[in-house]
Amino acid sequence: MIGLSVRARNILDDLIAFPTISSDSNLAMIDYIRALLERAGIASSLIFNEERTKANVFASIGPKDRPGVLLSGHSDVVPVAGQAWTSDPFRVVERHGNLYGRGTADMKGFIACVLAVAEQLAPRTLAKPYQMVFSYDEEVGCIGVRRVIDQLPSLATLPELCIVGEPTMMEPVIAHKGKVAGHIKCTGHSCHSSQALDGLNAIHLANDMITSIRKQQDIILNGAIRDDGFTVPVTTLHIGTIKGGTALNIVPSECNLEFEIRNIPSQNADDLLDVLFDQARQLTERVSERFPGTGVAIEIFNRYPGLATPSDSPALTRVQRLVESNAAGKISFGTEGGLFNEQLGVPVIVCGPGDIAQAHKPDEFVSMAQLDACLVFLERLSSELIAA
Repeated sequence: MIGLSVRARNILDDLIAFPTISSDSNLAMIDYIRALLERAGIASSLIFNEERTKANVFASIGPKDRPGVLLSGHSDVVPVAGQAWTSDPFRVVERHGNLYGRGTADMKGFIACVLAVAEQLAPRTLAKPYQMVFSYDEEVGCIGVRRVIDQLPSLATLPELCIVGEPTMMEPVIAHKGKVAGHIKCTGHSCHSSQALDGLNAIHLANDMITSIRKQQDIILNGAIRDDGFTVPVTTLHIGTIKGGTALNIVPSECNLEFEIRNIPSQNADDLLDVLFDQARQLTERVSERFPGTGVAIEIFNRYPGLATPSDSPALTRVQRLVESNAAGKISFGTEGGLFNEQLGVPVIVCGPGDIAQAHKPDEFVSMAQLDACLVFLERLSSELIAA
């Protein structure tokens, strides 16, 4: 175990050195992973984005005609600009048993452990496969993994279990919220503010939409659809940005909002969207007769489903046994797990090293103890796959 721990740490050092911020390419890190796998005798496949500037990598050890376990992690990290780091965010620094660096917790620590164990497993004979997928652009809406999911049935037998290694302190998680993100474009009719009644104020239209969103939130807060397993036990609606107007003495012709819905799995986000689209339609009908071409348009630019693995799922029991924990947590942040479950019907458990409280912050860290706990988990899982 000591040698495996050292190897995982060395791989993590290498992974952190790749500044795979979502706005940039991840190909250098993916090339590193492919070379590591190739040296161990493990074949891999790349699934690129349309521009071929980013890629997912899929690899598998063991038989191709049997279902195994898929270990899923994302290669991208959030930016460090404007954050007050006390050390270089792209170099691992160890202090008091903690490893500091961007992505150590979210989620290159997990990837390092998966790769270290893969090297050990490569020469072994497995009864069921140890599958790996490392994706791009998770941090900006679980974008890259969708291409893997589309192609996975042609690459391998679908797994009997998917483990998404987001930081959960190695506690099994069975549910997370879904997310919908959208633009609201409000188009008015500009004029001089001294003749304001001759125009149509786009910011006022935006205010009507904001009021509608806030009313929906109030209805949810007073309603019966809730899940107390989540820290925030209800679906939330949120306006994140608002941009409109050019000068105080001009009635604005445009105002744009960005909004999101984070829904608990038991609440259908489409029902909430229907209310917003209906409100936009009513506003447009009301104003466009006097001012043709004005009104409100909504565009959804990203969404992913929530995850709701049943609490009596054999997948949960299996992971609980391997990590020696009876936890069955629910988290408010999203993961790629909901997509694997919804589109492929694969049971998903979220479980990985580190604390989400450290993610996205300056001086992000994962503890060596957490990495060691992850390695123990993966070794136990490996033993199952060998003996199955």
